[in-house]
Amino acid sequence: MYSVLVCGGTGCTSSGSQKIIDTLQDEIKKHELEGTVNVVKTGCFGLCELGPIMIVYPGGYFYSQVNPENIPEIVQKHLVSGEPAKKLLSKDTISGDKITSLYDTPFYKKQMRVALKNCGVICPENIEEYIAMDGYFALNKVLTELTPMDVIETIKGSGLRGRGGGGFLTGEKWELAAKEKSKQKYVCCNADEGDPGAFMDRSLLEGDPHVVLEAMAIAGYAIGASQGYIYVRAEYPVAVHRLQIALRQAYEYGLLGKDILSSGFDFDLEIRLGAGAFVCGEETALMASIEGKRGEPRPRPPFPTLRGLFGAPTVLNNVETYANVPKIILNGADWFSSIGTERSKGTKVFALGGKINRTGLVEIPMGTTLREIVEEIGGGIPDGKKFKAAQTGGPSGGCIPQSHLDIKMDYDNLLEIGSMIGSGGLIIMDESTCMVDIAKFFLEFTVDESCGKCTPCRVGTKRLLEMLQDISEGKATMEKLAEMEDLCHYIEETSLCGLGQTAPNPVLSTLRYFREEYIEHIEEHRCRAGVCKAMTKYAIDPQKCVGCSACSKVCPVNAISGEVGRKFKIDPAKCIKCGACYKTCKFNAITKE
Repeated sequence: MYSVLVCGGTGCTSSGSQKIIDTLQDEIKKHELEGTVNVVKTGCFGLCELGPIMIVYPGGYFYSQVNPENIPEIVQKHLVSGEPAKKLLSKDTISGDKITSLYDTPFYKKQMRVALKNCGVICPENIEEYIAMDGYFALNKVLTELTPMDVIETIKGSGLRGRGGGGFLTGEKWELAAKEKSKQKYVCCNADEGDPGAFMDRSLLEGDPHVVLEAMAIAGYAIGASQGYIYVRAEYPVAVHRLQIALRQAYEYGLLGKDILSSGFDFDLEIRLGAGAFVCGEETALMASIEGKRGEPRPRPPFPTLRGLFGAPTVLNNVETYANVPKIILNGADWFSSIGTERSKGTKVFALGGKINRTGLVEIPMGTTLREIVEEIGGGIPDGKKFKAAQTGGPSGGCIPQSHLDIKMDYDNLLEIGSMIGSGGLIIMDESTCMVDIAKFFLEFTVDESCGKCTPCRVGTKRLLEMLQDISEGKATMEKLAEMEDLCHYIEETSLCGLGQTAPNPVLSTLRYFREEYIEHIEEHRCRAGVCKAMTKYAIDPQKCVGCSACSKVCPVNAISGEVGRKFKIDPAKCIKCGACYKTCKFNAITKE
């Protein structure tokens, strides 16, 4: 009996994994293998760049970047003849060596999958596969063996902190809500993941939606809530579809609704779709949106555990936080607290991207060094270039320079150096990255996403962006740089919510570690990475130019002149610095400064 697992996450789906499944089913019928081969559409395996991914058990043989034309050979050799199709097995991104088993790849060797335990392993649309992996066992234990305070004490003892950015202790949050006297309380899930480059929560919902439903029911029992809401962005259609299926199945099995498992505990769950506003990741703005109001934050206190959704005590956690809860209930607080560091327990999921050889979802114990993530899991920087910085925490985070490459990744260490874990985006940058441009990129995002309710964020971030644009265009002075730094502190101290309060972080962290690049832009009108167009100069090296005319043919403004067989020249007055000539020249005759 063979089980063929095909990734059905968004990444692999966009690469054509459904066509792989359809072709596989056709070949299985053709060879009359229906009773001996089970095809399972799973969630994300983590190795997003290698999709579509297909794993064949027994043996866990790993096929990557599969296309429909490969399927007949895989079926014939592996499923009919019993021998892997060796030439189609996955290759290591760096060494090119064949990888027999998925978990033999260096990408997994430093990882520890807790939140992602079922992703890529089960069919997320089949509740029985979740139950077979101990799914809903934690809810049964809670309802039959534990009091609400027992649950809270277990979560507190585990040291679980919120994985959505702030890192507040989950058990303490639940305890605050439990102590409030109210006829109605709510449990909410923040699945509005909006950071550029972040896809952890989406992948969890796509690969293991029942774990969130189970955890929210446990939270409801612990605080005395009978109603929950999952706030998920509408741009996640695969996640939404699987959540809807999971909800229907949980109700059918009596795991949600009235008198769950004959315990007398009632808990209902509903999905609310968000329109993609980044500010709705802030808890009070999210709750306003669930209520049907404009998604704007309100001043705190009172905090949501006292007065949240519809004015009632409310617990809000993000997807990854909830994904840890059933494991903690089943394995115990001591098990979870034994993983990680003293103040940052457990594991953390990161979306590893940028200038790195292996990209994808990574789950590592808290305290793993950035160097281990970059060099061992990620396989280092491509094209022989050097590591320059890692950006964590999205628009709210900061940049970690090469001097801190050995930092242990946890909440407190990153805050100490001016960054933050945030929801888990981890973008790697090499020496071709301009840090002024990076700060400008994240600030542009924040300016677009500001709800406009408070002046420091609405106006302050706009002025801050204008100052950065002046620097990148060579129009700034050192006095303006000092003004910009002061403005950063005003914005973070006076903004209403976390969006504005953390908006200056990318600017402040790049100033802290890469100030010399700002000074070069201002005083030398030079961008060392050659990214800022206003400071970029293209020229043709007469020693290397062969007179092929390829550069002049692609120039959109006729700024390059010369005759075939002779040396060509670029007129700097006409050049719009588009870089087309630089990319076209095969003889490296065009320089970029």
